[in-house]
Amino acid sequence: MPTIIATDKAPQAIGTYSQAVKAGNTVYISGQIPLVPETMQPVHGDMEADIRRVFENLKAICEEAGGSLADIVKLNIFLTDLGNFALVNEVMATYFEQPYPARAAIGVAALPKDVKVEMDAVMVIGD
Repeated sequence: MPTIIATDKAPQAIGTYSQAVKAGNTVYISGQIPLVPETMQPVHGDMEADIRRVFENLKAICEEAGGSLADIVKLNIFLTDLGNFALVNEVMATYFEQPYPARAAIGVAALPKDVKVEMDAVMVIGD
């Protein structure tokens, strides 16, 4: 039976989805945008602040599920401007160490709440 993962340390779902779903030892984390959990408003800052907020949201969900960012095996990054790809790499290097997860970076026309970055992930915990 799948288990729903939810934490108040990450933004609550703004649609018909769960923050994450655990099936066996795999956790599927829904797309996270740079919302501040306490206000449910986008972070007010530059692109680096947006990217960091997304990683902090992912981290909170990973921890609630009993894992960490190091347990992420697949990361999808959606950007409204692929010119920010190098900045994503720079910030990601402060949150992850090798071996890095498999990853995709996808350019999109728009994201919810007019943010510029969204990430979802797959995490495997335990054996």
